[in-house]
Amino acid sequence: MLHGILRSYLFDKIGRGVNLEILRSLLFVPGNRPNMLRKSINFSPDAYVPDLEDSVPDVEKDNARNLVVSYIPKLANVGPLLIPRVNPRDTGLMELDLAAVICPSTFAISVGKVRNADDVIEISKLVGIQEERAGLKHGHIKLLIWIEIAVAVVNAYEICSASQRTIAVAFGAEDFTNDMGVERTDDDSEVSYPRSVVAVAARAAGIQALDTPYVKFKDGNGLKDHASNARKIGYKGKFAIHPSQIDIINSAFSPSVEEIREARRVIDSFVDEERLGKGSTSLEGKMIDIPIVKRAKATIARANQLTQVDKRKVIVDGQ
Repeated sequence: MLHGILRSYLFDKIGRGVNLEILRSLLFVPGNRPNMLRKSINFSPDAYVPDLEDSVPDVEKDNARNLVVSYIPKLANVGPLLIPRVNPRDTGLMELDLAAVICPSTFAISVGKVRNADDVIEISKLVGIQEERAGLKHGHIKLLIWIEIAVAVVNAYEICSASQRTIAVAFGAEDFTNDMGVERTDDDSEVSYPRSVVAVAARAAGIQALDTPYVKFKDGNGLKDHASNARKIGYKGKFAIHPSQIDIINSAFSPSVEEIREARRVIDSFVDEERLGKGSTSLEGKMIDIPIVKRAKATIARANQLTQVDKRKVIVDGQ
């Protein structure tokens, strides 16, 4: 039952402003594809996202819902967090989806196409109703909200801070460019502004920002660059649309050996100066002051946290 220990550990540590839940890689799995749901059990992202929304044709919605419900115990038994993506409010399917997937094994609900804070509040209320029906403690189910249309970008901070359930927001580049009536390009220039807005809003609200999927799933180098750029502007994780993307994403959103080594050097170089009452020093011609030291300490803390979680995942996978 070590997978349960991992999940309990994460539940106990979750709190707004304290990003201890690990969400580097989140694997989308089409909810109407039993073969893909079955195969996903062999992989270890930080979270499974069985999808009832965009990857499922309208005629398959009911089938997908039933299929995902049947796979929830199997997915939950593996170890990664379980975050089903349900259909938006305006489809008329959300309440059916929530009633089906909210259970003790579900960590959070992923919801797209929100417009403003009121949408998030209403979604939270609907989650609460199903949470009570399932006999769960209030607040057990978290929210992962997608910001993927123009009006949502304008209201990004309101959305991020609307509900205590919200632990992360995701930027959806494909839906955003569709809403704007523009084409996606390889340099991402058309989404650079909204992508940054979402990351800043999430940080201001004390929650995590998760980056849009990289659709060229056979292009590992492209994914590495895309994820690296996302991390540079404040994203903490990224969605995967193929299992081959998981390891690349996990690596991109984890401190490298070089980063950890440099962080330790920064901290060590500052210790003696701090004892002498100095607020800054230098390391190889670079000024080292308190903000840089804080960043170094955060890198070490993140590395230690990821080490513990990855060890637990290894143990779970080995069962």
